[in-house]
Amino acid sequence: MKNILMIATILMIIVAATIVALPLAFISVLFITPNMHYIIPLLIAIYVILVVLILFKTIGWTKYPNGKKAFYGVAALIAVVALSFTASGIYKQNLDRLEDTEVNLQQYSPFASGTKAMKLDEPATLKLESDLPIIDGATALYPMYAGFAQAVYPEKEYNLYNSEVMSNKTNVAYEKLIDGEVDLIFVAGPSSTQLASAERAGKELTLTPIGKEAFVFFVNAKNPVKTLTMNEIKGIYSGEITNWKDVGGKKKAIRAFQRPQDSGSQTALQNLMGDVSIMDPPVENVIDLMGGIIDEVSDYTNYNNALGFTFRYYSTEMVTNDKIRLLQIEGIEPSSETIQSEDYPLTADIYAVTAGSDNPHIEKFIDWILSDQGQAIIEKTGYVTNR
Repeated sequence: MKNILMIATILMIIVAATIVALPLAFISVLFITPNMHYIIPLLIAIYVILVVLILFKTIGWTKYPNGKKAFYGVAALIAVVALSFTASGIYKQNLDRLEDTEVNLQQYSPFASGTKAMKLDEPATLKLESDLPIIDGATALYPMYAGFAQAVYPEKEYNLYNSEVMSNKTNVAYEKLIDGEVDLIFVAGPSSTQLASAERAGKELTLTPIGKEAFVFFVNAKNPVKTLTMNEIKGIYSGEITNWKDVGGKKKAIRAFQRPQDSGSQTALQNLMGDVSIMDPPVENVIDLMGGIIDEVSDYTNYNNALGFTFRYYSTEMVTNDKIRLLQIEGIEPSSETIQSEDYPLTADIYAVTAGSDNPHIEKFIDWILSDQGQAIIEKTGYVTNR
């Protein structure tokens, strides 16, 4: 009878512990972010050790030296196993993480020693010596328009953030253009917010297409998915599709990263989505820097569930990362040929944008960019021309 009561007591404790564990597991899912998942084994170990302690005390084993030794042995074993899993998780989280995927734009500065900015094989047909148009633009386009400046502007040092040739990212470039602080910017098309801002300021944005680029989606190289359809992308970013198994992958929740509002790539996503609402992402899934989104998707801990987006040139030329893979869209690769033909569904124009500047050289500078020489720099840089 005594043994039966003991067995019944043990079973009741185990059942009670299991019932208590369920809400704790639910709370863990809600409050432990993916980059902190390595602490879960430790939390489980602490909980299991407490349950074992309750069992030992209930049975009365802790009254005896051998019982205490048995408890300490079991607790130590559980702790060692948990620590090994935690150490492995920390190692995996840092294994593939880059120190800083964001590109050092200084290496493309015009006229700098060893600059990567492209040069013409002949003197430029346009040379500006004074009243230089102040230009700004997107991070990914700086190598291109640094090449324009190197061909046309006078040779001197151009500070990356405060000179006639700057790169302050898409959203800031639009702000500066609308505020009249710069004359010309090189960017993707404006967001609805940026259009509204220009209207409030009484400015009209003039967009001149100067080349083409591809908006691309990418996954970790270990993800088996090779292609997505436009409807699948819309389903993922609207929140209707939440698992890779629904788009031909493994049974794993999709972690779809986004960029901040009014960044060039987030605007491209909004244009793709059209009237379909984009889901509100968790804060940790909104990545400020364009290089950061590549960093996150390439990270080992995100190898089987992350999805990101950017522009082709940035991901293939400015950042070389063999731990990500660009996806086909509707079965079509984003290549120079498919962008030129616009067979790739997410081909977009690159624009030179003005807002009523009175700089006397703006028009002839844009005309030169559209000339053979300007288009040659675009092509040599790695973008696709309009021709």
